[in-house]
Amino acid sequence: MAEPQEKPVDETTAAPNEQGDPTPDLDAIHAAFEVERAEMRDRLMRSLADLENIRKRAEKDRREAAIYGGQKLARDMLSVYDNLNRALALMDDSLREQQKGLAEGLDLTLRDLGNIFQRHGIELVAPQVGEQFDPHFHEAMFEAPVPGTKAGQIIQVISEGFRLHEHLLRPAQVGVSSTPG
Repeated sequence: MAEPQEKPVDETTAAPNEQGDPTPDLDAIHAAFEVERAEMRDRLMRSLADLENIRKRAEKDRREAAIYGGQKLARDMLSVYDNLNRALALMDDSLREQQKGLAEGLDLTLRDLGNIFQRHGIELVAPQVGEQFDPHFHEAMFEAPVPGTKAGQIIQVISEGFRLHEHLLRPAQVGVSSTPG
């Protein structure tokens, strides 16, 4: 004959107290359950909020990587732009006439590079002589007292600057007046 098996003790069932009434023990168990449930709900809500913040941060990082990921390449391409500009600036009218094909090729290459820059959000920062110096966009290469100017006015543009969307790739290099006002 098989031996009788012991029944497992179920902790959720209340044992009657000394008076035989299980209600006070059930109330205590229910109260403990409600406290635990509230803690778990709080943890769940915090975890969901953390997950949403992580998702938003990842989306922002992804957008910035798409926009600014080529920043290093763009900086490196600025020297190509500068060199093409210098080559064209050195060509006077007689040289342009003698080397018409070369001049046209340089012009087309510079124009094409400018179009590529524009498509990718690279903007030219081209200050003009007489504008006020702005340290957010300009780099002062020298200061000189120039009659007829005010302190802080741009007196010479050495090289143009560039921005990639809202980030400055390279400040425009300028000379600034130091004439006292």
